[in-house]
Amino acid sequence: MMTTNQHVFAMAVSVVTLGVILELIRRRRLREEYSFLWVITTLGMLVLSIWYGLVEWLTRLSGAVNPTTTLFIFGLVFLLLISVHFSTVLSRLTEQVRRLTQELAILSAERDEARARADRAAGAEPGAERRAS
Repeated sequence: MMTTNQHVFAMAVSVVTLGVILELIRRRRLREEYSFLWVITTLGMLVLSIWYGLVEWLTRLSGAVNPTTTLFIFGLVFLLLISVHFSTVLSRLTEQVRRLTQELAILSAERDEARARADRAAGAEPGAERRAS
């Protein structure tokens, strides 16, 4: 069973964590796409800290020895899911950066080619404007 001090501490940590998450969202330091996951997680922490019977029931359901083990298992599963999510986001962003880099290289080459054509059409030495400035 959970002592009163443990119960109060768990609820305080949950409320403070929820407050920090909401403040990060308010200051736009945490993007909305991630805020939902964190708000749900902190609300889950709050529910589990208030309703200890649920933790005991989950412990019996999972076959764990004690409630602490159950909480660690949930924590590890949460971290695993966060890691997979961030890996997919990182993979998508890496692909976007690669595509943007390729497009930038193509646009730079086209710009340089257009400048060279304009210089030749004007009868000037290619690159003379750039060296003078």
